[in-house]
Amino acid sequence: MLKDLRHLLSHKGYGPLLAARFISNLGNGLSPIALAYGVLNLPGSTGADLSLVMAARITPMILFMLFGGVIGDRFKRNRIVGGADIIGSLIASVSALSFIFGFASVPLLVLMGGLFGILNALWWPAMSGVLPEIMPRESLQKANAIISLVSNSGFIIGALIGGTLVTLFGSGWALLVDSLRFLVAGILVWFINLPPIGAKEKNSMLHDLKIGWREFTSRSWVVAVVVGFTFINLSFEATISVLGPISFNTGGHGPRDWSFNLAAITAGMLTGSLIALKIHFPRPLVLGMISIAFTSGWNLTLAMEVTLPVVLVSAFVAGIAIEIFGVAWGSSMQANIPKESYSRVVSYDALGSYALAPIGIAFAGSFAEWMGISRTLYGSALIILVASLLPLLLKSVRGLRSNLVEQPQAKEIY
Repeated sequence: MLKDLRHLLSHKGYGPLLAARFISNLGNGLSPIALAYGVLNLPGSTGADLSLVMAARITPMILFMLFGGVIGDRFKRNRIVGGADIIGSLIASVSALSFIFGFASVPLLVLMGGLFGILNALWWPAMSGVLPEIMPRESLQKANAIISLVSNSGFIIGALIGGTLVTLFGSGWALLVDSLRFLVAGILVWFINLPPIGAKEKNSMLHDLKIGWREFTSRSWVVAVVVGFTFINLSFEATISVLGPISFNTGGHGPRDWSFNLAAITAGMLTGSLIALKIHFPRPLVLGMISIAFTSGWNLTLAMEVTLPVVLVSAFVAGIAIEIFGVAWGSSMQANIPKESYSRVVSYDALGSYALAPIGIAFAGSFAEWMGISRTLYGSALIILVASLLPLLLKSVRGLRSNLVEQPQAKEIY
């Protein structure tokens, strides 16, 4: 691994990107816990209020994602990412101060979440295209795996710190720490020296979107997996944002126990990164989609209300599955999608994959109150399982083979 890391760091820009992802995920581990329990602790707040706040963060992201994809293919991607993070630090500070000084409210948090969603619509397609501009194609799987390894380490630390900060000091201080990570990560990415954007014809945004759509729809394996994830993310995002925090919102250790779940998932993702470093995925989507099917087990253990250690083991397994899919999918996309239209294709990917996620988040709290938390979680597990396996019926998904040049010592699994 150290040999691989030294080789990857020899490419200019990879080191700052790696550091930025670690710092950014420290905050990503903090913020969901701090925000969720901050909302639940507001006077008179319910699960439906938490759904509203969390849905406000993802809905604008989806609505503006295609716009972000066009921007990501027209301008320097690292400047888009860095600028979005720096502005995001100011928005996060407002939310943090509202809890610290006692003027937090659901409408204010919805507004701040909406602004975050717009920034994420710019950030996501651009960030997805930064690594292919730094690394040669043959190094992408290992580069993705190391970034995931470091990012997941940051998330674990952030989740554990987040649970402790919220329990001891309250949500406001945890969110204030989160705002600082936006600033530092944004500065690091801003100063990465990417190649200049080549001269392009001045096409309309509609024309650029049509080109991106053509690239997206011309690959049936992309469309099939994205449609599957429309329903996977409907359930998974509802669990992460609403159903999980509600299921642990009893007794005095809810934030701590939920932070253990997030840390266990991320520890599994870290383990998945190590697996991806050592094993070549010749049929990446077969492995990836079968892996994602195993994440339904975490929802099942939450629904069954088993002991915390059992839930944490299932969360760990889910994390391994998520990471194996993430590396397989990211490498497949980066190797097969042209760089000049990559951000637009990623934006269509994100738009489709998360199209129903706001609905899942928005109604999860109400469904839990109406049907009960266990029945809602059973339903989410079934959706994830079915949506993971159906894309494998398509030959182009099963038949896609990795065209990345791997190290000769890599083992193959099918």
